[in-house]
Amino acid sequence: MSLSFPTMAAIRFGYGFRPGEVAAQNKDDLLKQVNADARAPVSFPVGGIEQRHQVIADLQANLRDLRQSGDDDQTRRERRKVLQKQAQRSFQQDANARLLQAVMSPNGFHERLSTFWTNHFSTSANKSLPMRLLVPLYEAEAIRPRIGGRFADLLRSATEHPAMLIYLDQAESLGPDSKGGMRQKKGLNENLGRELLELHTLGAGSGYTQADVRAAAMVLTGLTIDRQEMDMAFRPNIAEPGRHEVLGVSYGGDRRRPGDYLAMLDDLAANPKTAAHICRKLAVHFVSDQPDDGLIAAMTDAWKKTDGDLRAVYSAMLDHPAAWANEGAKARQPFDFVVAGLRALNAGSGDGTVVAFFKDNEQDDDAQAMGAQGAMAPSTPDMGGALSGGTKGDMKGGDTAAGGGTSVIDPGDEDRVKRRKAMQTARALGQGALRRMGQPIWLPPSPAGFEESFSAWITASQLAERLGWARRATAQFGQGLDPREFLKATLGDAARDDTIRVVSQAPNKTTGLMLALASPEFNRR
Repeated sequence: MSLSFPTMAAIRFGYGFRPGEVAAQNKDDLLKQVNADARAPVSFPVGGIEQRHQVIADLQANLRDLRQSGDDDQTRRERRKVLQKQAQRSFQQDANARLLQAVMSPNGFHERLSTFWTNHFSTSANKSLPMRLLVPLYEAEAIRPRIGGRFADLLRSATEHPAMLIYLDQAESLGPDSKGGMRQKKGLNENLGRELLELHTLGAGSGYTQADVRAAAMVLTGLTIDRQEMDMAFRPNIAEPGRHEVLGVSYGGDRRRPGDYLAMLDDLAANPKTAAHICRKLAVHFVSDQPDDGLIAAMTDAWKKTDGDLRAVYSAMLDHPAAWANEGAKARQPFDFVVAGLRALNAGSGDGTVVAFFKDNEQDDDAQAMGAQGAMAPSTPDMGGALSGGTKGDMKGGDTAAGGGTSVIDPGDEDRVKRRKAMQTARALGQGALRRMGQPIWLPPSPAGFEESFSAWITASQLAERLGWARRATAQFGQGLDPREFLKATLGDAARDDTIRVVSQAPNKTTGLMLALASPEFNRR
């Protein structure tokens, strides 16, 4: 390891340095984060987990009333728009809270693991209206509390959550020969069975067949959702009767029970190919697109010895010399880049100046009406407007709102103009930036999640977006900072001599700060 431990730990295994925050000094400091943050409350969903369950139940009741109402089509559309706007606002607040959670947390390794596992078990808020409320809840209650435990427990928690059941259409899957399937004339949906084998456990090319996919989907029948409470449910009357063989193991019987699919999940979690697939994916995320074979072997060995204890797997990764070699081998993904940049600029007391600015300038109801009205038309699956992060006009400082359209503002109302510009800046530096860079929060392009490879994120267009972001972020938050001191505080001993020279020779302080965030060292880990 050519760089110091604190520098490598912060950049490769965390979200970078933050002014005034003590960096991890050894491996134990990193591992302690996994236990500490698993018990700590998260800032999303806004209002807390219990309240979110009630909000989801209320939404379901309202949607049910809407379907059953005798209103004319226009009235129904207007009523639905109100529900959509409420869900839009809630999702935006949760996404902002998710971003700031990563910026503020002193436990960067835990935050990175949460991002990894949420991406591994991908779901998308674009799937349906209730999913805009469910997906933030999914990360908070199904993923985060279990990333330091057994993989089998995490797998079960993710698979059974209503967000996953809706996203992969398990809620629509009925055993073809079940009583419910024959009565409703509906059949099997293989999506969850396929992604369970291909993405969540064994991995593509691991030897399973299409027959295994279909059999896994059969075993999963009966697992569905309670549409009133939007919670997981098991209904034997839609479970395909009989026994179904997955990878040579038979599950089920004449009477189907939840234990059938739970046994299959446990067997998949214990499969050596699952260990190899997950360990390699972890190494690719944290260390290198082409990780060292010895590193993967050490991680899989820890997995096998501890029955898939993830903390032991992380420990084995951190213990291996390859985990600390070849700094800069990975590209920072957009979320990583934006969080690291905001953390670097987040000086000041309390939560810091950056966090205070974002909290003070969250989009309010008036801004929603001005900037995102109509962005959530019933037939449009896209999140739209301020929720999706806006357009390139945001980065140019124009008056175009994130949802499109020009705001009509009284030129004499200076306070309102300033407020509007501040909200545009917050949006452009947060959700808008992530949208433009291709990694919006909780909106992956497919069940496979976001790309990990260096080539996916270090491109001409990506670098142009990052340069524009760095210019605006440093102009907003860099007042009073010395570029040379900022570079040292942000990159530690990772800053190369040529980067130090370029930053030192910048024509002004703002340019120097921008060049620090645009440097190759800051965009890699």
